[in-house]
Amino acid sequence: MSETQTLHIERYFVSEDYMKERFRRFSRQLGFRAETAEDARAWQVQLRGKVAELLGLPTMIACPPDENITERVPCDGYERQRIEIRTEPGVVMPFYALIPNNLKSGERRAAVIAPHGHGSGGKFSVAGRTDIPVIEKAATYYNYAYGVQLAREGFIVFCPDARGFGERREKYYQKDDEDNFIHSSCEVLNHIAIPLGQTVAGMWTWDLMRLADYVSQRPDCDPQRIGCAGLSGGGLQTLYLCAMDERIRCGVCSGYFYGVQESLLEKAANCSCNYVPHLWEYADMGDLAALIAPRPFLIETGTCDSLNGKSGVDNVLAQVKIAKSAYTALGAGDRLYHDIFEGEHRWHGVAAVEWLKKWLA
Repeated sequence: MSETQTLHIERYFVSEDYMKERFRRFSRQLGFRAETAEDARAWQVQLRGKVAELLGLPTMIACPPDENITERVPCDGYERQRIEIRTEPGVVMPFYALIPNNLKSGERRAAVIAPHGHGSGGKFSVAGRTDIPVIEKAATYYNYAYGVQLAREGFIVFCPDARGFGERREKYYQKDDEDNFIHSSCEVLNHIAIPLGQTVAGMWTWDLMRLADYVSQRPDCDPQRIGCAGLSGGGLQTLYLCAMDERIRCGVCSGYFYGVQESLLEKAANCSCNYVPHLWEYADMGDLAALIAPRPFLIETGTCDSLNGKSGVDNVLAQVKIAKSAYTALGAGDRLYHDIFEGEHRWHGVAAVEWLKKWLA
């Protein structure tokens, strides 16, 4: 056996405990504490403005969508269209639109934006592209084809590629091997964005807001009945979109709702797309959900989801309690629902689909 090339260190001088203490002292400076409906609405305006600033939304540039439909594929119960729109000058978002076969001429249906998370290959898993073997694996393991599930329930569903995923991977990850195809370049993109005053989470939110613009203008979609539902990183996108855009009438956040200290500070090896500079000084996830009140919002939590943190479901319940206080203050306690299911990190969908049907029907 060769001689060791390193030095054994008896004691490490780490900074994480200090950062936890800093979190304890300075976090949630704009956390929800209102008791009346008037104060709750004023607080929402204040925090929504701060979150928009931290995400970098004011730095982004609107442009005409220039819709381009490139593909129409008949599927079991729906047609899958591949569409491209522009979300900023020179920035293109490809997505699938899943159109139910029983849509009548002139009818305007409820629409659901269905963002994806990590390990999905982007839109391909949510839109059920199980003809691609690696996507078939992801769709089975995470129950990922919730876009197809919703289309078969009668919704018009939009499954976009987030920046850094699928057809939007940056040059470092533009390979067709299984690992590169299924994963993303969002971490690289965040490294570029942050020094320029932007964030990947902000880019995703902006792009989904532009997708909501497009959906609102389609003749087959009802602009008063737009929902959003996503798993994991798709839950992240759902949480931010619902918090920042009041046109989203109903949301489902699956596998992405927990106290950030245990689930992101103490699990700091998670993808950098989860991290928005200065956000934790002002808000935790429960506060972001409080921005959604009184619009209906459902949270899915698997009892064995490792992302819940060391306290498990208790770490989630503490954030649900924060959000619930906002819903109660606004007289909408029945519009926040927490579906806890036995299982790991995956889309459950049992209560979620009925929730979307109830509030968007």
